[in-house]
Amino acid sequence: MRNFPEPPVVTPDCRSSLRYLCWLASGFRTPILLGAVAGIACTVAQALIPAALGEAIDAGIVGRDRPALLWWGGVILVLGVVQALTGLGQDRCGLTASLGAAYRTLQLVTAQAARLGGTLRTVASTGEVVSVGVADITQLGAALETTGRFAGAVVVIVVVAGIMLSASWQLGLVVLVGVPAMLWAVGLLLRPLHGRQQHLRDQQAELTIHAVDISSGLRVLRGIGGEAEFSRRYRRMSQRVRGAGVRVAGVEAALDAAKTLLPGLLLVAVVWLGAESVLDGRLSVGQLVAFYGYAVFLATPLRRVADGADQFTRGNVAAARVVRLLNIEPEHASGTTALPDGPLELVDPDAGLTIQPGRFVAVACATPSDAALLADRLGRHTGTAVTFGGVPLRDVPLEQVRARILVTTNEDRLFAGPLRTELDPADRPDGLPAVLEASSSRDIIEALPDGLDQAVVGAGQEFSGGQRQRLRLARALNADPEVLVLVDPTSAVDAHTEARIAERLRQARAGRTTVVFTTSPIMLNAADRVAVVVDGRVVAEGAHQGLRGDARYRPIIAREDEA
Repeated sequence: MRNFPEPPVVTPDCRSSLRYLCWLASGFRTPILLGAVAGIACTVAQALIPAALGEAIDAGIVGRDRPALLWWGGVILVLGVVQALTGLGQDRCGLTASLGAAYRTLQLVTAQAARLGGTLRTVASTGEVVSVGVADITQLGAALETTGRFAGAVVVIVVVAGIMLSASWQLGLVVLVGVPAMLWAVGLLLRPLHGRQQHLRDQQAELTIHAVDISSGLRVLRGIGGEAEFSRRYRRMSQRVRGAGVRVAGVEAALDAAKTLLPGLLLVAVVWLGAESVLDGRLSVGQLVAFYGYAVFLATPLRRVADGADQFTRGNVAAARVVRLLNIEPEHASGTTALPDGPLELVDPDAGLTIQPGRFVAVACATPSDAALLADRLGRHTGTAVTFGGVPLRDVPLEQVRARILVTTNEDRLFAGPLRTELDPADRPDGLPAVLEASSSRDIIEALPDGLDQAVVGAGQEFSGGQRQRLRLARALNADPEVLVLVDPTSAVDAHTEARIAERLRQARAGRTTVVFTTSPIMLNAADRVAVVVDGRVVAEGAHQGLRGDARYRPIIAREDEA
């Protein structure tokens, strides 16, 4: 079977979970339709086997007709081959649709997270995003995978009912009445299942959030002795999740029991009535065998119909969570004004801060919150009146801002994978040795067993805080943006290493604009100019040595000296 073409990645305009499922299915209509056709052919071929077997008994065995017996035996063989081949096609198409839907949703969620930027942290937790990208995409894939089996089950129920009606209207009527009755009974259980599954997914997301918080802040928890309290809190939340899971399992158990009991009752009714018809002479022995085969066979498509309804319900719950994430809008829309070429002046009128192009400027803030807010404004990670080359950043397409202004903080993560790829994702030739030297990171690489090919795990938790800072700096320097904004890039390294970094950073960024938010005298002394910020405003500017006597500057660097 050929490979199916990959639909383009576009963000759907979906405001409901059902519309998103329909959009997702439309992107994989070819494997879904082929899977449905293969599923119908597979189940119909399987359904015709009891009829062919009944004819073989009546014509070949009871009638003692060897050619007829061979003929109907050949028909059964052909039906078995058709069933096997179409079953393979159904599974292939179902898996294609399942994996395609899962990865397409993952692409959308990843692209949405990148589009939202800093907005995502304020409206959704890490655990919620991880839950969508792991559990929900699996449910969406399962919902599309079951379409072929569901379509085949529905069609074969109609085909079998037609065959049974033509042979015995009483038995056919039992099937036609019994199947909708069973579906109605299953539907009664699906409604509470939907609500309980939604509640369980929310509880699981909250537990995941708590687990992520604990794992990321484990060192801090150990330092303040908070492990026991967070452990108790996690156990309480875990028990709530367990209780929600038990309630869901109760409904699912009742649903599974119904999926077994109701088809069994129908089977008993069909066999009972069929046996009476044989005794009365209205059915032949072969027809009774066929009816018995139909009754046994019908349990499978009925179960698939119920399973399909269950999977669609789960998929709808998962789609609702995906849609909720995809419908989040950035706090600040992207503009349309292009930036001029060349080194440009960066100005924050609210703070009174002006960054001349090509200069190494240090900003000493009285509070860390001022530093974080100013850095976010310079990089347009929040609402801003900053201008770049006289053009307001809020009017510039976000892609241009990100390409020319890079903000690096201590909250930035090291992603899993080879360290070489992490530090140099663009695979720039001969770029890494220089930035490793500038960030004083060469000793980190030399100490690793596999060097730059060492795999990063756990967001770089195998490295110390100072090592992570230096690796983040190396990654930022390797990107070589026009404007590099660093927030406390050396707060966790020793004084000797910091002095080397300060001098090498100045050399590595020569001719490029560099803004460092710091209160370290070593880094401040290396800057061309220092801007002093108190209460969100620049109150003094000049060289580090010239500002040491300023009463507003002296307390800021004094805190650093004491620390």
